Amino acid sequence: MNHHFPRIITLLRKERGLSQKSAAEQLGVSQALLSHYEKGIRECGLEFVVRVADFYNVSTDYLLGRSPHRTGAMITVEDLPEPDAAGKENVFKGSLLPTLNKKLIANSLNIIYSILQKCNNKHLTTEISAFLSVAVYKAFRLLYSSNGKNPQGLFSIPQRLSNGRANAAQEVAISNAEALSCGENVDDMEGLDKELLPVLSPEQLSAEYPLFSSSLFNLIQNAEARMGSKKQGNTPRTKAKK
Repeated sequence: MNHHFPRIITLLRKERGLSQKSAAEQLGVSQALLSHYEKGIRECGLEFVVRVADFYNVSTDYLLGRSPHRTGAMITVEDLPEPDAAGKENVFKGSLLPTLNKKLIANSLNIIYSILQKCNNKHLTTEISAFLSVAVYKAFRLLYSSNGKNPQGLFSIPQRLSNGRANAAQEVAISNAEALSCGENVDDMEGLDKELLPVLSPEQLSAEYPLFSSSLFNLIQNAEARMGSKKQGNTPRTKAKK
């Protein structure tokens, strides 16, 4: 059995609020045996995997870590909602700060990915996306793990290892991206054709991205203020409408 199965069956049990004894009884095994399965000490048979999938109403692919979705679905580009899609998940109540920062970051990402599309280098896109994805992972894990009541089985990397490994993964990704953007090959990744690298300037960005460029300029200013002074906050500087 792979290393995902013990973590996921433990997560599912805790999410449902079941004791190990109760879950074992309902799954038709002893508590000791279920404990061994959850700790990864013993491997179970296919029959038990199917039984667990039926009991928790999830797919076997999810149990085995082959899909992050409980239905076992493999998501496609068409399945992904737009960042600004309507719905309660996109409605923030209370302080405007989360909404404001979200827009600054999302609008800036639109420019980054537009530039990457023009570069037409899948490896460069992959490495920059990896760097950004790990940043999101780190932020979400920090918020999620701050409450000890949340089931930690959501993550396969142990808490004490996650930050160091995440930092290392980001360093590798951005180093690869830097080399690729300079036209250098990295392992089996082909460097960027520098003829495709767009010429950029603040004026050109403003003209090409009239809706998003101000967000990027604000983000740059806020980021450099944070880097330049430990006392400087990261509150976006914006002007109120008259």
